[in-house]
Amino acid sequence: MFTLIQAAGWPIWSIILASIIAVGIIGERVWALRLNVVTPRGLLSKVIREYRERGVSADMLVRLHSHSPLGQVFAAGLKNVKSTREVMKESIEEAGRAVSHDLDRYLTTLGTIASMSPLLGLFGTVIGMIEIFGSNSPTGGTNPVQLAHGISVALYNTAFGILVAIPSMIFYRYFRAKVDSLVIEMELQTLKLVETVHGARKV
Repeated sequence: MFTLIQAAGWPIWSIILASIIAVGIIGERVWALRLNVVTPRGLLSKVIREYRERGVSADMLVRLHSHSPLGQVFAAGLKNVKSTREVMKESIEEAGRAVSHDLDRYLTTLGTIASMSPLLGLFGTVIGMIEIFGSNSPTGGTNPVQLAHGISVALYNTAFGILVAIPSMIFYRYFRAKVDSLVIEMELQTLKLVETVHGARKV
């Protein structure tokens, strides 16, 4: 592996750094966007049952807020449970925007890496081409060592750039779709909560 890095020259280090950041973001988002972490199953029914049995308490709100992103939205709505339905919905929407922003964390960086990696590879290719042209001496001779190194720099950087870009783009689009589906699921559950506590429906 180290031999490949040496053959690719110094431009490869920027691509390696981008790949390390991408792997870190992918691992963190896979862990953070688990379904049972963001929208735990059965939380809505538990919240409604506790609300009907004991009402809203400070302890309940604290537990919900620290429980999950969905719990944070529920807690925001239950703080205003004695207000009108519109006020409760507004507080839920405000909390939902903050939660949605947290779910999107680092995705912009991952998308940027997916877009920039081929350009970093192209930059390395240009450096390699410069070395190739530099291998020609004024007398018309060619330095074979410098020529081979220039070709290596050009090809390896292009390959590594594409290699980093493809999985980064795949995971970026996967996470974007997953965040969208999680946000929709939270919207549906909070709507059920509002309608239930205001007597518009039964669960």
